[in-house]
Amino acid sequence: MLMKAAVLFEQGLPQPYERSLPLHIQEVRLDPPGEGEVLIEVEAAGLCHSDLSTIEGLRPRRVPTVMGHEAAGIVREVGAGVRRFSPGDHVVAVFVASCGECRYCSNSRPNLCTRSWQARAEGTLQSGARRISCDGAEIHHYSGLSTFAEYAVVAENSLVKINKSVPLEVAALFGCAVVTGVGAVMNTGRVRPGDSAAVVGLGGVGLNALIGLVASGAYPIIAVDLSIEKLELAISLGATHAVLSGTDRTVDEVRDLTDGGVDFAFEMAGSIPAMETAYAITGRGGTTISAGLPNPTKTVAYAHAPMVSDERTIKGSYMGSCVPQRDIPRFMELYLAGRLPVDRLRSGDVSFSTLNKGFDLLSAGKVVRQTLRPKFAA
Repeated sequence: MLMKAAVLFEQGLPQPYERSLPLHIQEVRLDPPGEGEVLIEVEAAGLCHSDLSTIEGLRPRRVPTVMGHEAAGIVREVGAGVRRFSPGDHVVAVFVASCGECRYCSNSRPNLCTRSWQARAEGTLQSGARRISCDGAEIHHYSGLSTFAEYAVVAENSLVKINKSVPLEVAALFGCAVVTGVGAVMNTGRVRPGDSAAVVGLGGVGLNALIGLVASGAYPIIAVDLSIEKLELAISLGATHAVLSGTDRTVDEVRDLTDGGVDFAFEMAGSIPAMETAYAITGRGGTTISAGLPNPTKTVAYAHAPMVSDERTIKGSYMGSCVPQRDIPRFMELYLAGRLPVDRLRSGDVSFSTLNKGFDLLSAGKVVRQTLRPKFAA
């Protein structure tokens, strides 16, 4: 079929993107699903900082590629061998497709699936195939999904069937922002009621972590960010304290509030200064968890002896240490029960014609989570 899609041909174009237009909106060809693959109609796709990093050139990817990795849609066709989905099912797409066979998948860590990593690096589906082309030339898949499009063909294991009562524009957030933020709290950290916690960086993932802390019963919950507006939003979502980042008093303020530092500090900004702040505000016996992804060449230093004598822990959290088939339905039930109000993080919708401008707004920190709605008129 022919469809409209947002294609990235070149990384690192200058801002504003509304002028340089890194995402070309054009007609491409999408082949039918092969064995073990599913065709979905994309109803909503989130604009994420991971997408922005790719546009900026901070994450080298094979181009040209149809962007987008956080989405929800409706199954329209299934390929041979697909048993878990039928046309009409509502689904959320996840950016790591579990092969179910490698040692990580076998140990209930599908977010670390080695086959998925290889396919993502090569810009293919997990089978090694590419289903998108333009004028006879193949176009790469982004994170095995490519959801900035009207339709997408994806591996069966890239999808999770969901409750149809969840609006698809909200459900889209569960594919990345929710699993990464809430999962970091509930899976990676296993935060318990009464644990003290701080979130450094209040983007879409950071605010989801904060919501997850509220649902987990953490206290106090300290929001740390450079933006006063986002600190105010964090308070409205359940943070007990707000501390402005980037000042000489930031670390001392958090340590004073918690008698020496928090049990859990979550770095969600993807920057070295944010990680340094998160580590500095972690108390003795505490854990610093990072879900932010900075430039891969960047490093962070820490004093090793105090890390030992204080029994400190530093952990990475990728995709919230989630098992998507287990966790996304569970998190959605919490949303439906009013325990995870992730719909409050939506900053509005964009169309194909305003998609590039949407990334300008994201880069400037003026929005939390926008969603591309492919059916919106230009």
